[in-house]
Amino acid sequence: MTGEVAEDHLNLSLSIGETKKRKRTDYHNYSPFKNLTIAGVLLARNRMLHPTAPTALHHNINGLHLIRLLLFSAAAADRHDSSAAAESLLYLYPHLSLSGDPIQRVAAYFSDVILETILTPSSHLYPSLFPSPSPHEEFSAFTSLYRTSPYLQFAHFTANQAIIEAFEAEEHCNEGSLHVIDFDVSYGLQWPSLIQSLADKAKINKPIKLRITGFGRSEAELKETEARLSGFAKGCRNICFEFNGKNREENKLIDLNLRENSTVVVNSVFNLDMLKSSTLQLIQSLSPSLMILVEKEGSRTVTTSRSFLSRFMESLRYFAAMFDSLDDSHPSDSKERLRIEKNYLGKEIRNAVEINEKEEEEVVLMKYGRFETWKEVMERSGFEGVMMSSRSVSQAKLLLKIQSHCCTMEEHGGGAGFRIYERDDGRAISLGWQDRYLVTATAWRCNSL
Repeated sequence: MTGEVAEDHLNLSLSIGETKKRKRTDYHNYSPFKNLTIAGVLLARNRMLHPTAPTALHHNINGLHLIRLLLFSAAAADRHDSSAAAESLLYLYPHLSLSGDPIQRVAAYFSDVILETILTPSSHLYPSLFPSPSPHEEFSAFTSLYRTSPYLQFAHFTANQAIIEAFEAEEHCNEGSLHVIDFDVSYGLQWPSLIQSLADKAKINKPIKLRITGFGRSEAELKETEARLSGFAKGCRNICFEFNGKNREENKLIDLNLRENSTVVVNSVFNLDMLKSSTLQLIQSLSPSLMILVEKEGSRTVTTSRSFLSRFMESLRYFAAMFDSLDDSHPSDSKERLRIEKNYLGKEIRNAVEINEKEEEEVVLMKYGRFETWKEVMERSGFEGVMMSSRSVSQAKLLLKIQSHCCTMEEHGGGAGFRIYERDDGRAISLGWQDRYLVTATAWRCNSL
């Protein structure tokens, strides 16, 4: 799927307004017919999940038409017309596949989001319809994506480079001590490369002290992360490592035991939704040397809408590019790609579209906005952007070369592949796929004014 075609697919103005004029059919409130329609949708979905023959697009159904049907169904679900939404899904599922082309695959996962939405009132009747991946399955998918795509490595390596440079800039007064506060330590995969880099620069008679305060989803995950990182650090000479795990749900910057003469860095990777104004104020009170912000980038300047359709369309644009990029690193019959999409990206899609009634509008604005949007929020909260170094840019470009399958746009004459973008006069670095930004890395310091 080329960038031009993808843009045609996903920047459709559509005639969704026309669908709103459509009169709801009489059987909308006639439950026997409605139940028959849902039963047909579930059967079609089951056939998609368990095909008896290789799936291919029908000769009359192209990718553009699939996306139109998908958005038609999403618009119906948004206005609570479950019958119209189900009708579209009934037609959609036979033309979708979890192992087909990027459009078929991404449409399959977003069709499931619509189906789950219209089944919500009676979801207890379908307890195993949308099973969540087990912790082991999710971890396996995450590590596969980490290994085979520059997506996660770009985020972590760029952040780590900025952290190392902040530490080096204060080397004369930090007594070889670095404290990183990580708002979502997750599996801890960001930190082995930082530990190794610090070990390489440490002197034999002067070890570097590294403390990581990591917020995690559960106590079990935090213990596993601590064991993983501590085990790695033991194999590195001249590193004194300490890990302090905290429950992510609490998200309290208290009892951090900040020490004098230590470089303090706040790290937030794919975690923008947690950075409310109150949290940013607390970060200001810590006076960190640097705050690293790496985030998935939407395409809207302002996103104040909390509607299902708004989130659906924005997320569809983003994940269509993600699914397309995976074709660059995985063959068409790749089981590893299927695991990544099913056990990691599929869950990310559901989280992105799901509307949490308790979610503050400020969080909605930041979570789904463009870089320019969260830049404005950060500046309004008393932070100023820091120049990203030439070393960060060179490292990011080198990453794409190391990932030999990740061809750059220059190598294809500007037609396809991953590319590194320098933005905002050097204050931001983005990883893009074709002509769309996927991840943007920035660094911030507290404004002294």
